[in-house]
Amino acid sequence: MAVAQLTLEVRIEHSQSLKERRQVVRSMKDQLKQSFNISVAEMDEGVTWQSATLGVVAISRSRDYLHGLIEEVERAARRMAAELGADLADSYWEYMES
Repeated sequence: MAVAQLTLEVRIEHSQSLKERRQVVRSMKDQLKQSFNISVAEMDEGVTWQSATLGVVAISRSRDYLHGLIEEVERAARRMAAELGADLADSYWEYMES
């Protein structure tokens, strides 16, 4: 069984409050969960208004499937961030196998 973990660093330059930040983060989380069979969680404590870190995890028996899925999730997250007035500043992923 393989597990893929994707970390997304999101910059929200236009955010002037934690409420605006939460709207972007919540929207991205909900859209990603709805579009893909993955788990998504906010990784940081929300101490800054202009940035957020999201963690995405998927499990499969096929590492090749996970590779394609994570690439697709990353592209979708980049598009979603742009639509919400944010920017996907960085992303990185890793695999774990048992």
